[in-house]
Amino acid sequence: MKAIAYNEFGEVDQLKLIEVETPIPNENEVLIRIEHTSVNPVDWKIRKGFLKDMMPHHFPLIPGWDASGTIESMGKSVSDFKVGDKVYAYCRKPEVQWGTYAEFITVDAKNVAIAPTNISSAQAASIPLVGLTAWQALFDFCKLKNGQTIVIHAGAGGVGSLAIQFAANVGAEVITTASETKEPYVRELGAKHVIDYRKNDFETVVNERFPAGIDAVFDLVGGEVQTKSFNVLRQGGSLVSIVDPPEESLAREKAVKAGFVFVEPSGAQLTEIKHLIEASKVLPSPLQEFSLADAPKAQALSEKGGVVGKLVIKIY
Repeated sequence: MKAIAYNEFGEVDQLKLIEVETPIPNENEVLIRIEHTSVNPVDWKIRKGFLKDMMPHHFPLIPGWDASGTIESMGKSVSDFKVGDKVYAYCRKPEVQWGTYAEFITVDAKNVAIAPTNISSAQAASIPLVGLTAWQALFDFCKLKNGQTIVIHAGAGGVGSLAIQFAANVGAEVITTASETKEPYVRELGAKHVIDYRKNDFETVVNERFPAGIDAVFDLVGGEVQTKSFNVLRQGGSLVSIVDPPEESLAREKAVKAGFVFVEPSGAQLTEIKHLIEASKVLPSPLQEFSLADAPKAQALSEKGGVVGKLVIKIY
């Protein structure tokens, strides 16, 4: 099968189009013929070696963790799917090597879900990693519910755009940070308050509007933004980050729950997200599509930053 891979950590020019053997599913796995994958910041962070001490890895390393496509075959213990099913999945494995910038991938069946029927394959591929990240941060960690208030930083990005929709859908009041040009987009997603981080200090604005403090913060920026986020929470509130582990001493001082979430695969949660998409309660992000051969260009664009929505790669 064709795949994009690299043999050592480095810059985007390490990514090469190669031929490797098509994997064979074990008894609990399905083999997915991938139609689309998506590019996430973690892809280039792994490529540059930033996570080499955190994740067991082997070369040649095929990047990518998102997939949408068709089940080609399956192991003898798999009973929930059939050949030809249209599926989507977050395909992270315990060791990083066989990713989704490829024509095929094997995935544990419990991490796979039937794809939403009302969106394209490209749109489905844009959902798993960012959707599960937002879902697990908001609901597994923060226990967000109707009537609560939440700040979602960087609301126009892939994770932020889904987090806004998930939060608004359960009846939470959403405050987000975004540039002025992106304000119409995040309001359309469900943000009630939009703070232009280039012109205003979000801490000051939130404390003026919510002097008693808010219930939750979803940190997608880290650094000083995360530190200042502690100051807008009420006692007993929650701060969850996917960028930097929050300072435990600050959490104790402010009497809040704070933690770091690294997304886990879940076919069950992808099924819940599928239902929201099919009910038109959640919309996929805007897309930019690339060919497999142009995967290096897509990663370079992701690394540059400022992307609205998601970058996807068409495999076939």
